[in-house]
Amino acid sequence: MAKYKSLFKVEGSIDDLNFYKTEDGYRMRSKGGVSKSRIQNDPAFERTRENNSEFGLSATSGKLLRRAIVDMVSNAKDNKLSSRVTQVMTQVKNFDLTSPRGQRNVANGIITPDGKIPLKGFNFNRKSTLSEVLLSDYTLDTATGEVVINNFTPNQKLMIPGGATHVEFTAGFLNIDFSTGEKDFQISNVENLAINGTTTTVTLTPAAPATGTGQSFYLLKVAFFQEINNLQYPLKNGVYNALQILEVL
Repeated sequence: MAKYKSLFKVEGSIDDLNFYKTEDGYRMRSKGGVSKSRIQNDPAFERTRENNSEFGLSATSGKLLRRAIVDMVSNAKDNKLSSRVTQVMTQVKNFDLTSPRGQRNVANGIITPDGKIPLKGFNFNRKSTLSEVLLSDYTLDTATGEVVINNFTPNQKLMIPGGATHVEFTAGFLNIDFSTGEKDFQISNVENLAINGTTTTVTLTPAAPATGTGQSFYLLKVAFFQEINNLQYPLKNGVYNALQILEVL
């Protein structure tokens, strides 16, 4: 895809060229291509139809996951999250070894050991990943979803963004069935700490273990705030917040 460089920032179409803006700058592409009708009906495009069908199934599964944890992800995401989650779900779908081409799906892929791997360690904010933000070890109890960070000293065990005065920790325990769409999401207590030299143990326990017939997801979120006149405000609308899938079972 061509990148357009000019003194003029052009958006729209000129003859057979289409100019448009992305977060990475202005882009240019030519019009044309195969008609929608031909793709839908021509036997030569059978593989294309199969790929499109599986892509749609992966996108739907990604949307289901994002909506299931909307309470945690709303202020800990980047602007390409939707496409990144779909990409990961496509990798999960590839581990479906039972469905015919065009019908492979996340529900069958994720029940395999290898199908869970692409989602483990996934960061919902690519600009602020958990491993870069939290410089401390933690433990996870997969029976309860409890996350414990022992001997945590904020001003030593965090990559602190400028202006941050407080940090907040939250854990999540999700059970989601991609075949039925049923989900149960349990959120832990929220631990809010001043960023100073005080050492403490952070214990995050979901209200109850998530229940259901699907897969279990365990999440950990770190969010930063700035205190002004005894009130805490999200730091730059959450651009430095991190949210990661710790484990998938």
